[in-house]
Amino acid sequence: MPDFPWDSLTGARARAARHPGGVVDLSIGTPVDASPSVLQAALAAGADAPGYPTALGTPALRTAAADWLARRLGVTVAEPHGPDPSVIPTVGSKELVALLPTLLGLSGSGTVLIPEVAYPTYEVGAVLAGLAVRRCDVPPDDATGVVLVWLNSPGNPHGRVLTDDELRAWAAWGRARGVPVVADECYITLGWDVEPRSLLHPAVAGDDHSGLLAVHSLSKQSNAAGYRAGLLSGDPALVRQAWEVRRHLGLLVPGPVQDAMTAALADDAHVAEQKERYRARRATLLAAVRAAGLRVDHSEAGLYLWATRDEDCWTTIDWLAGLGIVAAPGTFYGPSGARHVRMALTASDERIAAAAERLAG
Repeated sequence: MPDFPWDSLTGARARAARHPGGVVDLSIGTPVDASPSVLQAALAAGADAPGYPTALGTPALRTAAADWLARRLGVTVAEPHGPDPSVIPTVGSKELVALLPTLLGLSGSGTVLIPEVAYPTYEVGAVLAGLAVRRCDVPPDDATGVVLVWLNSPGNPHGRVLTDDELRAWAAWGRARGVPVVADECYITLGWDVEPRSLLHPAVAGDDHSGLLAVHSLSKQSNAAGYRAGLLSGDPALVRQAWEVRRHLGLLVPGPVQDAMTAALADDAHVAEQKERYRARRATLLAAVRAAGLRVDHSEAGLYLWATRDEDCWTTIDWLAGLGIVAAPGTFYGPSGARHVRMALTASDERIAAAAERLAG
């Protein structure tokens, strides 16, 4: 297993904590605003839950998820209540990302393609399944041994959004070779300079979702990271395969959380409200980061600024720690991130304002 990356920030955290104004932690993108009342009420109402929940998801949840995909993303999934389900709940998105190669029966040999700069759990999932990892941002000519492709748009850490042409190229590449293509779209509702498109959108996928899957999460859009609430949707044959293994393993989203997910997916108002909070924080931090002399690359969507001073990322981490600010070094996300840091927008208004003031000098 790779080392747990956050452990290497211990020194930077200790230095930042000595700042007289306290630490501003922009390293881990953990929501800090209250979970919306619509989720809290549904969770409480479902609290009497003596029986086991279903791995498949309640009919109400699957209906709400299919409606959300259509309403918000323009995606029409196959019949969610059919014998081969087209959408199921997951225990957040991280466990799904880490276990998907195993759930799809890909363990033992082969290679997983992940982005050049990527969420570390894609690699962890491959390692757990005994698979190799190859980093690439375009479909490779040599597909020897490739068993799975991960896309991430909007990307973590850099907020890059793949174009329709890029998504179509990957979908066609995977389908031509019988390789599942999976898009991690957990930040898809948080577009700033562009409007992200789902891999499952008909402009990309065509008339069906064969060979394609998408992963979504309520953690950021609904301030529900503590609920562990995610979705897997797309090709019913692949979704069914994942679901069959999940129910054997007991990977069950608790019943009250499924009720909260159902309510959250039906309500767009709280999502819009939270997005505006992040928009304001982004404007404040982006202006301060640029004024301090850093360049911000990509970052057109999602909850992070991908910033650089054109130096080794750990030098930047140390400089920021001297200001009482903790960020994530780009090396967490692969060798290509070695000269960038990731700064999250998920701190409170007060802490974002403190970071801006410190960056102003």
